[in-house]
Amino acid sequence: MKLYDFAIAPNPRRVTIFVAEKGIELETVQIDLRAGEHKTPEFTALNPMQDVPALELDDGSCINQVNAICRYLDEVYPEPPLYGRTAVERAQVESWNHSIQNNGILAVTEAYRNSSPYFANRAVSGPNAYAQIPELGERGLKRIGDFYTDMNAHFADNQFVMGDYFSVVDITAYITVDFAKWVKMSIPEDCTHLQRWFDEVSSRPSIG
Repeated sequence: MKLYDFAIAPNPRRVTIFVAEKGIELETVQIDLRAGEHKTPEFTALNPMQDVPALELDDGSCINQVNAICRYLDEVYPEPPLYGRTAVERAQVESWNHSIQNNGILAVTEAYRNSSPYFANRAVSGPNAYAQIPELGERGLKRIGDFYTDMNAHFADNQFVMGDYFSVVDITAYITVDFAKWVKMSIPEDCTHLQRWFDEVSSRPSIG
């Protein structure tokens, strides 16, 4: 297998942290998004969505999108399980991961891609061009603030998102908070429970 990566980008980092938690060794190829390498005919033939991460399997087929890649790797390398240890936990992980993806990662993406000059006419990732909408950038910032408040309340009574069990959802949430620094939205001082959780996750060996 071969993982196509761009080390500083949030979504590829979610996969590399997941891989490190699993102890999986993968060949990695860096795709420089700033240089437009994801737009080349060669990479587009592999992944028509023109984004990273992308996982090329030994048969030449490709899996893209973070959750699909991580779910595949969790099936192939089941220990330690990061998508739940029981049927109930697996359902809860899916629910939490969906919620944090929508209310966290997508909120930051909305704020960043609709405000950065670098993404003019590329406000949505993928092969099609979309204009920025400044109001969506402003809304994204508010959503990040709400996300911090909501997660701070959750961590008042939970070590990790899933109680005492570290899962893929903690990776999603960690990258959300780290990515939010790109739009100058750090954890507020009064969100002490969220800060405690973030510091604990930051100390894990998988966080490079």
